[in-house]
This record gives sequence, C-alpha cells and structure tokens, in this order.
Amino acid sequence: MATSITDRSVLNNGVEMPWLGLGVWKAKDGDEVTLAVRSAIEAGYRSLDTAAVYGNEAGVGEGIRQSGIDRDQLFITTKVWNADQGYESTLKAFDESMKKLGIDTLDLYLIHWPVKGKYLETWRALEKLYRDGYVRAIGVSNFHIHHLEDLRQHSEITPVVDQVEYHPLLTQKELLAYCQERNIQMEAWSPLMQGNLDHPLLAELGQKYGKSPAQIVIRWDLENRVVTIPKSITPERIRQNADVFDFSLSAEDVEKISALNENKRFGADPDNFNF
Repeated sequence: MATSITDRSVLNNGVEMPWLGLGVWKAKDGDEVTLAVRSAIEAGYRSLDTAAVYGNEAGVGEGIRQSGIDRDQLFITTKVWNADQGYESTLKAFDESMKKLGIDTLDLYLIHWPVKGKYLETWRALEKLYRDGYVRAIGVSNFHIHHLEDLRQHSEITPVVDQVEYHPLLTQKELLAYCQERNIQMEAWSPLMQGNLDHPLLAELGQKYGKSPAQIVIRWDLENRVVTIPKSITPERIRQNADVFDFSLSAEDVEKISALNENKRFGADPDNFNF
C-alpha cells in the first residue's frame, strides 16, 4: 500500500512506476504546462503523463529541463494518437514525441485508444521500440477486456499498464479484477471525475479524515491499487493532490465509495468512439 509519494508499483517487466503522477490533459503548451510540471516535481511527483494529441509534449519537456532533476529520477509517459496508428506510422509518431519531449528514452509508451483494425499493428511497433531499448515499458489506454484478450492472442508481450477512465462513478470492477489477475497495472485517468466531486459521501468522509473530497478519491484509487494521475495546472492544487500519504481509508469506507458506481463515463466508451 502506498504510504509515500516515492512509493512505486512494480510492473510485470520489473520496471517501477510511481503510484501518483501528474496528468496534463488540456494543459496548454508553453508556460502553463511547463509551470505545472515544474510545480509537480518540486512537490515530489516523479511521474508525468502526456500524449501526442494533447499538443503539450514540448512544454512538458521544458518543465523537466527547468526542474533541474536528473532524468533517471522521472517516469515519463506519452501515447500514440489514433490517426498515427499502424506499424510504420507509429514508429514515426514516436520519433516526433521524443523530439518534442527532448529525451532519449521513454519510460512508458501507450496506445491511446483501441482503433479497430489498427491496434494490433500499432502494438507490434511498440514491441519493436521496447526490444530496441527506446522504451522501458509498453502498455495501452482505454482497452476493454476483449481488446486485451485480442492483444494477448496476437502478440508476444503483455501490456504493463491499462490506463482507463476510473473513478467512484465508474469503478470498472471486472476490468480491474482481470488486470490484477494478469499482473497488468490499472491506471486511472480523470480520477477526479473532471471536478464532479460534489457528493454527500465524499464530503462526509472528507470531514471524517480531515481531507478534501479530491484527496479522499485519490486515496481510494491507491487503496484499490490503481495508479492515479490527477490533472491540475495550479501549483497549490498539485501540492494538495499529493497530500494523501498521511492517512488510509478503512475497508468499509473504500466499499462505501465503490458503491457509488453508476457506470457513468465523462469520456468516450472504448467500444464507441469516432476520433
């Protein structure tokens, strides 16, 4: 169980990934995302999650350089976008991402969405990048069980991570159990429900533990052994989101939060998206 911001999950290939990271979806390239990255690193974060489609990889790279911290202390994730999927196009997209980030080796490369008819070829490209030593670990994002099964039957390397929408209104219990049984680390995007935290139970538990609803939800992720990457561009909020290692939720309270599930998505369904 994560008791410090320095604690890490050991992925199925032996690489260690921080339990808490900074997500930068919708953070503007340039000063905005650079400040967010620098603030996160100063607050003790060592994991940064971006994507080609976010359009801010260059700003993330600049934040890393400005932080002054050694590259090998950080865990950097980016993702190949849907329009770039396919074998050769993924390899080209990877090179572009690396140039923008300004780094030589990536810690984790993900397929952003399971584009039908393309993700198997895309995965083959990720396997090559992994074998050639350009990426320390490879995984997927927004994959349902049937996508993971398809990958398992047609590939040689098991994904280390499945990054999916996961929060108290979308607990994805079957997918979480599937991943944990197969040693695939689940990772939560939009863990704070895009700010929709106004729920009586979260307020009640916040009072009980002396924490904000956001901190309660982030701790709930960690209690469920789910890596979490809350997004913020505000230095104070970034620090608050990391202040979750001085308490733990009771098993009863974890279950109460899980019972809020409505199978509600704030993002697209991986079986029905058109981008």
